[in-house]
Amino acid sequence: MTGKQAHNLVQIPLYLVALGSIGLGLSWLMTAEPWLLDQQANEALLGTSFQQLFQTTSGIHLDDYLRLSYRFFGWWLVSIGFLMGVYLQVTRMGTILARRSFYLVLLLILLGIYRIESMYIAGSPFVYLTHGLTLLVLISMYGSYRLKRLS
Repeated sequence: MTGKQAHNLVQIPLYLVALGSIGLGLSWLMTAEPWLLDQQANEALLGTSFQQLFQTTSGIHLDDYLRLSYRFFGWWLVSIGFLMGVYLQVTRMGTILARRSFYLVLLLILLGIYRIESMYIAGSPFVYLTHGLTLLVLISMYGSYRLKRLS
């Protein structure tokens, strides 16, 4: 493996993670009822269906509240994706410090996501997405290891 190939193996998976974050965030920003994107897991967590929940008098503005929460979460994902992309572009992940710092933050984020998923939405299809993100980070870490060995 050449240095350029190893460097690409470091960067490309992380760019995919950043683009995935932006894409997911945009889906939550643009969907009329974003809580339905993961309806089955959400209803299992709530112990009731959204139809029953919205029919109760206490849920008069629940849809507005949920929409606001999901829009905020969507914007947060878009923002994180852009920040990741900018960091990757500026640093080019060219130093060990840049790579280790980035991996540390990503691993902490992934651990937090796995914890939330296991506690609240274990049946969600988003768990598979988290596995995919983890695989991309591990591929990038392998490229970093190879890059370090080449230098």
